[in-house]
Amino acid sequence: MSRVFATVLLLVCSNIFMTAAWYGHLRFHDASKTLNLSPLKLLPVILISWLIAFPEYLLQVPANRIGHVNFGGPLTAPQLKVLQEAIALVVFGVFSVLFLREQLRPRDLLAFGLILVAVMIAMSGRGTPLAGQTP
Repeated sequence: MSRVFATVLLLVCSNIFMTAAWYGHLRFHDASKTLNLSPLKLLPVILISWLIAFPEYLLQVPANRIGHVNFGGPLTAPQLKVLQEAIALVVFGVFSVLFLREQLRPRDLLAFGLILVAVMIAMSGRGTPLAGQTP
């Protein structure tokens, strides 16, 4: 398995956990839909979200190590970050439609598309350090 493929696979899996932790609770609300930010109501939601997010770190850290040039990978830190953000948007888009049952607007898709263009720009010349830098 190539380092890029392993990095992408781990980032996809980590983003599934993080998206569920950050946004999954939005599907569950009481019938009144009133704003209730009391600590007693939010604490269980925060703790459950934290427990869901924990596996994200178990996947994200190895993904960055496998993919980074300092550990034999082909990607620089900025490339890893841009790649992670693009994966996060794709995972979020699927999650939003399938789990939250919210449709993506044309503006959302355009914004996602522009970020994917940024990924293509960042990935061109991947792993090539700037002059004077060591990989």
